[in-house]
Amino acid sequence: MEVPEETVPEPSRPRRRGRTTLLITGAALLGLVAGTCVGYVVQADRDPTRLPSLSQPELAQARGEGPEPLSAAHDRAVRTEGDLRKLLLKRPAGAKKAQWLAGSDGWMSLAGYSDSFDKPGMAFRNMASSFRRVAVTGWETGSYTVEIRLVQYRQDETLAAADAVEDGKYWATFDGSDWESTGSEGDENTDSWTVPGTEDGMAYVHTAPWTEPGYQPLYQAEAHAWRGDVAVEIWVYGPTRITKKTILNLAERQMERL
Repeated sequence: MEVPEETVPEPSRPRRRGRTTLLITGAALLGLVAGTCVGYVVQADRDPTRLPSLSQPELAQARGEGPEPLSAAHDRAVRTEGDLRKLLLKRPAGAKKAQWLAGSDGWMSLAGYSDSFDKPGMAFRNMASSFRRVAVTGWETGSYTVEIRLVQYRQDETLAAADAVEDGKYWATFDGSDWESTGSEGDENTDSWTVPGTEDGMAYVHTAPWTEPGYQPLYQAEAHAWRGDVAVEIWVYGPTRITKKTILNLAERQMERL
């Protein structure tokens, strides 16, 4: 017996929505374009709107002469732009000029100044771009030797004078165990005080002497401070301990001259 073939319904095809969507989108675009065109036509028929004035109201100008320029006593730049040597402390009566300053004319070159550092070559390279000049003086008395330097910097990018003073203060309290000298330098052998008239200027008295074979013990005191573009360095050496009064008096008087 032959089994009748069942009628299998044809699967329905999904409705394509693309055409309807395109019709709706096209109508929306036509409406947008039409609205834009109408807007341009309406705007074209209108008179241009006047923009507000960019000029400011006239300001009243001050009358009379301007203020007098600052005197050298009040303008530090005026003072330090001149002969820097004139701002150095004067040699005390009875003291003689330090022998190592002979022929210097009160000035020290970058090479000469760098030579006073432990590593002259590195010091020269580090200061080459900011160094300007150094004015120096010094004297010898029966009790001690004094050297004072005014180091002026170009401060185009950094506060070079302040940075130099911070460096000097760091080394003033550095532990001397690594130094070639057998003397002892360190916080336990160094007394320090703020220089009067400054915020961060410091004076140091090293209580232990520097000793080296073949030389007498040498005591040292130093001060580091700055004002404007000038860093101040004061060094005092002697066969006996330098007093607090000596180094602070030198530092305070030198800062007053700046």
